[in-house]
Amino acid sequence: MPANALEFLLRSLAERHPEDTARALEALAPAEASRLLARLPARTVGKVIEWLAPHAAGQILPGLGSERTHRLLAQVTPRQAAAILQHLEPGAREAALAQMAGGAAQKLRDLLAWPAESAGGMMDPQVSAVSIDLGVGEAISALRKAPRRTLYYLYVTGRDGKLAGVLNMRELLLAGPRDRIEDLVHRDVVAVAASADREEVAGLMRGRGFIALPVVDAEGRLLGVVKHDDVLEAVEQEAFEDVQKMVGAGADERALSPVSIVVRKRLPWLYVNLATAFAAAAVVGLFEGTIERVTALAVLMPIVAGQGGNTGAQALAVMIRGLALRELGPGAARRVVAKELAAGLVNGLAVAAVTAAAVWLWDGRASLALVIGLAMVVNMAAAGLCGAAIPLALVALGRDPAQSSSIFLTTVTDCVGFAAFLGFASLFLPLLAS
Repeated sequence: MPANALEFLLRSLAERHPEDTARALEALAPAEASRLLARLPARTVGKVIEWLAPHAAGQILPGLGSERTHRLLAQVTPRQAAAILQHLEPGAREAALAQMAGGAAQKLRDLLAWPAESAGGMMDPQVSAVSIDLGVGEAISALRKAPRRTLYYLYVTGRDGKLAGVLNMRELLLAGPRDRIEDLVHRDVVAVAASADREEVAGLMRGRGFIALPVVDAEGRLLGVVKHDDVLEAVEQEAFEDVQKMVGAGADERALSPVSIVVRKRLPWLYVNLATAFAAAAVVGLFEGTIERVTALAVLMPIVAGQGGNTGAQALAVMIRGLALRELGPGAARRVVAKELAAGLVNGLAVAAVTAAAVWLWDGRASLALVIGLAMVVNMAAAGLCGAAIPLALVALGRDPAQSSSIFLTTVTDCVGFAAFLGFASLFLPLLAS
């Protein structure tokens, strides 16, 4: 296809369907995506950038050069621009910021100063607010000049920029033009600190039913607004990240991440997993003589370990959800651990009964059925206990409770399961070998 025809098709697709174009570019190698975007006018590229995921934009934009990058960032909202800048290499980030106008660059630097998972990192600094010393007519005139997308709630600030309250739009429009804003403001406004993490913001928004929340600094000055859609997207993203981290994958990995990133994120935890596998193998090695005398034990070992792993994974998932949604109040952690231990014990008894019956029908030895039944109870009880305790231990150590917790849990369930099963087998060996 001639180059001009290809450029025409690409431009038509980008202008009419920027979202579809963005998804297609994300599936390409960053260098190839940059090459294609370089052939489009800046206005068209700006439409596409709005739909690109921040991590993808952070890989694609450097290929366009710092000058064009800063011009494209100026076409999107400050929050979008800050999210993209967070995914740029430090050198490319500084180069883009250096070419921006002073005010725009400082606004983005202020946003970048907040962690991405905080209210300050999620907020939109463009917020509609009026001064408390204005008249109603002046406030309405100011509203008419405000960007329509910023009109979620109408906030009121004092002369020092501190959040004073919120206005009811209906009351504002029905008031006389010479009435004062100060007489109409509702001062019981709910705000969130810029340092608050996204779980706290999501919980507050969910409990109150707001579509937006004002964000304030330590002195109470209005900094911006967090919108419901952005919080929902952030919480959803964190849920996916937690799932990846639980199994040792990188939190920022994507389906189309380069092999170099995949290897760098996963390999260290694969080594940890290898070490834990050797630990489980060492436990089995302690009972090598027992296995040689009763070969059926080798067949049944995976059943005990597998049931323990499933039980622990259930407890682990519930505990991480409770921590993420802040369902655990003071003193609740101990009750949850006790509950999971009790649940593991009860489930272990139920599963052990069925397992023992199946083994007795298969092998015919009541002693072997007793051994696997006892081991099942011990391992499932330990799995429930550790599935709840491991995330709490990671939190106490200042670590992310989702960070490869399933790897540590698998180590416990394998080691305890093998030790319990083979230990009971050694104890009842005279009956098993007879």
